[in-house]
Amino acid sequence: MAEPGPGRGTGTCSRRRSVVDAAIAVFFVLLDTGLTLAGETWWPRHPDTPAWIMLGLQAVACASLVLRRRAPLVVVAVLGGFTLAVTLLISPGGVLTPANPGNLWAPFSTAVAAYGPVLYRPGERRTAFVALAAFTLVVARPWDLSYTVATIGVLRTAVGPLLALYFDARRRLVRALTERAERAERERHLLAEQARAEERARLAGEMHDVVTHRVSLMALQAGALRVTAPDEATRQAAEELRAAGCQALEELRDLIGILRTEPESEPEEHAGGGSVGSAGSVAGFAELVAESGAVGTPAELVEDGDRSLASPVVARTAHRVVREALTNVRKHAPGTRVTVHVEYRETHVRVSVHNTAPHSAAQHSTTPKAVSPAVSRAGAPAGAPTGAPATGVAQGVAGALAVPGASAAAEAAATAAVLAGTGSGLGLAGLRRRLELVRGTLRAGRSPDGGFRVEATLPAYVATAEAAVGAP
Repeated sequence: MAEPGPGRGTGTCSRRRSVVDAAIAVFFVLLDTGLTLAGETWWPRHPDTPAWIMLGLQAVACASLVLRRRAPLVVVAVLGGFTLAVTLLISPGGVLTPANPGNLWAPFSTAVAAYGPVLYRPGERRTAFVALAAFTLVVARPWDLSYTVATIGVLRTAVGPLLALYFDARRRLVRALTERAERAERERHLLAEQARAEERARLAGEMHDVVTHRVSLMALQAGALRVTAPDEATRQAAEELRAAGCQALEELRDLIGILRTEPESEPEEHAGGGSVGSAGSVAGFAELVAESGAVGTPAELVEDGDRSLASPVVARTAHRVVREALTNVRKHAPGTRVTVHVEYRETHVRVSVHNTAPHSAAQHSTTPKAVSPAVSRAGAPAGAPTGAPATGVAQGVAGALAVPGASAAAEAAATAAVLAGTGSGLGLAGLRRRLELVRGTLRAGRSPDGGFRVEATLPAYVATAEAAVGAP
């Protein structure tokens, strides 16, 4: 449903004010007519034709209050003219003879009329005060001096302008305070944004100067060890260490670029790059699924869409989500079946990792490969982060032997307990923070079939400082 525009809201407010003014005018027409007929103003004891004509003119003059917002000076002129006409017809005209000559002859509508020029015409205050001074003279009748009439007349024409001045000053004060509060709020927001940007830049600088330098040295030393190592096992371990270091450098570079970029930046166009490289990209999903199957957790990969729609930063973040989810399945639900579904779209990339409900202890006996506590500790050291590469774990599990004389069910239970005890327990929390950096979302929880689902939605493109600098 379309929201009402500013013109529609203004029209509704104007109609409401017109209805209020019409109601006020009708009320004072009835009030002044009733009070006049009751002998409270100028009504003669024996009314004749001129009296009834003037009563009709009084009703018309009071009805002019409907214009009190749009033409307040006109309302003052109409009511002032009527009051002057009644006064002249009484004295010196002698056409009307009031039943109570000591009454105030001006209608009560004059009090409301005196309110309008000061409040609704702030730019014409001088003209309004001149008109109200003349209005007061006509109402108070100083040429036929009566202290009661003069006092009531001055109060009737003075209270309205005083109230108008008060309400106008109050409205200006509230507006000034509101603007000051809004300005202070904007300044606080800008200061907070500036402090946040400075902190992001400081963190990016620290990561670039310290962490990146150390990791690059580790990768270089691992590469040197791969070249000079005398045996194949050492060379393979050094190569894995070097590859992990290179992947860590790529992720650090992405993170530093995100930290150095304003969160609001949204380029209109981007170049796809999700298929560049395998480790830490969408092309590496197949390797993660294969590693999961090698350690006894069968997994299936389903990809929908064009891989090139995912930019490198998004691809590496999605790779981390899949890696963390598969690691959690191996720890907490070993032996279950896993489905990895990746959906590539023009505006977003959605990654979903779903595992079936965990098997019973008896079903664990059919697990093709079992891992003893000792082997699992060798494959994945206790306390290692859950996001660590799974290659070492896969090799350790693949080379493990079943414990002679122990039942498969007890062995599977012990394996699950040992794996569940590794890691920091903050894998999903860390993923959620990482996704927030790239303006993504993460949902994790039980699925209706009793299993567990991890679903991440990321924008198809995330700007980094390097992309911003390289843009034409």
